[in-house]
This record gives sequence, C-alpha cells and structure tokens, in this order.
Amino acid sequence: MRTTLAALAALLLVTACGSMPTQRQPVPGSTPTVPSGCGRPPGVAVGATSTQSLTSGGYRRSYLVHLPAGYQQGRPTPVVLVFHGRKGTGDDIEKYSGLDGLDAVAVYPRGLPASDGETAWQGAPGAAPADDVRFVADLLDRLGQTLCVDRTRVYATGKSEGAGFTALLACRLPDRIAAFATVSGAFYPATGQGCAGSPPVPLLDLHGTADSVIHYDGGVSHRLAYPAMPDWLRGWAGHNHCAGSGDTAIGTDVTRITWSGCAPGSALVHYRIAGGGHTWPGASAPSGPGGVTRTVSATSVIWSFFTGHPRAG
Repeated sequence: MRTTLAALAALLLVTACGSMPTQRQPVPGSTPTVPSGCGRPPGVAVGATSTQSLTSGGYRRSYLVHLPAGYQQGRPTPVVLVFHGRKGTGDDIEKYSGLDGLDAVAVYPRGLPASDGETAWQGAPGAAPADDVRFVADLLDRLGQTLCVDRTRVYATGKSEGAGFTALLACRLPDRIAAFATVSGAFYPATGQGCAGSPPVPLLDLHGTADSVIHYDGGVSHRLAYPAMPDWLRGWAGHNHCAGSGDTAIGTDVTRITWSGCAPGSALVHYRIAGGGHTWPGASAPSGPGGVTRTVSATSVIWSFFTGHPRAG
C-alpha cells in the first residue's frame, strides 16, 4: 500500500510540474512595490533575535527576525526565510540549525494551528485556511520597508512540513525568492499546487535514508501519501529541464547527486544521507528522531548553494 500511494503522490507531483518555461516569469500580483528600508534604523536589535508581527489575510502573524552582528543600515543584506516543521514555533529550528551565524537576516515565520492544534503550513494535512503564501509575500514587503535587504538574495529553507511549504513557495513565489533548500521534506500533493506554468528554480534537498517520520522510500503521514525521494526528485528534474545526474561520495555516509543541463538560472542537487534520521545534518541541538550525520552540515551546504544562486536583478 505504501508503494502504491507513494507512486500516486509522485505522479501527482510530476503532473503538476508538467512542462515548464525556461525563463523565470513574474507571478501576477507578487512583485513588490514597497520602498527600500536602506538608510533607516532597523528598529530591532542588531546581533539579536526579536519577535515581530504583522496582519496578513485577516490573521495576526508572528515571526522571529535575527539581524547579523555586522548588519549595516546602508548595506543590502541577504535574507534567509526559515520554516519550522509541524508542532514547531521557529525557536526550535533557530536553535538547532545555527542559521543565525550567517551574514544574513534570518527570519523564522510561525505557522498557525492546524485542525489537530499543532502548527502547520499551507499544503500540509489539516492546515489552517490562511494563505501562508500571501503571508510570506506580505512579510517580504515588511522586511523591505524596515530593513536594508538585498532583494536579489532572498532565500527559503525549512525542515519536514516546513520543507514542504518551501517547495510550495518555489512554485508560487519564484520572482521574490532566489533559491530554495529542503531538509527531511514532507511533500504532500498540495505542496505541488501552482507548479504548472511556474519557472525552473535552484533547489537543494537533503534527506536521510533512515528517516522514520518521512520515509525516504515514500509512505503515508496524517492519512496522506507522500512520494519516495527518487520520484520527487525526478519530478523536479523534469521541472528544471535537467538532462542527467551524477553521484559524488562524501565520506562514508553521504552521497551528493547533482543534475546537469538544467534550464538557465536553475539547479537541482540532492544529498542522500545513509542512515540519517528525521534530523538536520550537523545540527547543534536535537532536531528530531534518528541519526545526525557529522559528515556534512546542512547549514553550510545550504548557504554555499544560496550564495551561488542569486536572483537576476
């Protein structure tokens, strides 16, 4: 049953992605019109994390924002949006990921309670009826108004259901976010909505083969099927018009798979973590059940990928 449902979910993803244009096209209504916040005092502490909020779609939404110690109000700074998993608050992934150490504004949006009372993101089973994609667009507008951000270097990452939402953003906000990274991703059918007609994008993925929550070979979670990682990656290879892939061994437990011949401006890279659990590779604090590889650091790998893929001006 697991194999059948996973294959069905993979087929839904591939069908949703379909045949894509090779150039990034603006998503109607999502292009920012707000003025730059450069030259203005940030209003939040530099080198620290602050809790902020805004109203989006009739909901009061909160998020954490961490300004790097070297933040300057006259220097455009990259932004990394970081999405927690189910039950998360943002504080958890901030602690174990170490993303605050980057020379970037790290932003940790908080999901709303799902039907079971646990926080979740759009596209996940039982998620609140809020438009989380709109929330992210509104949040980017707010950040652009209040901080000196580099709009060509806005990135998104997340773990588990936060990774699934990151994949949804790759289809829905490719003109606002330059590159995407998913860790231990839960990719439900709804996280592929909006892929049809969306452009190829740079996408990095990391997933453990011993993930007991979101199985590498696919399965069912919250009564919804999710695809095996090879099937999901095959769908994104088609989305990005990639021609083939090659493997590189890293240490004894990590294999990096890189696709070649992808559409201009896009990329696809996958790290297969042998024996890795539902965890953040190289995590500095508990990040989920199962083994944590020390061969690679997800944070380092992600940042390297992001810095190599800014959005064309």
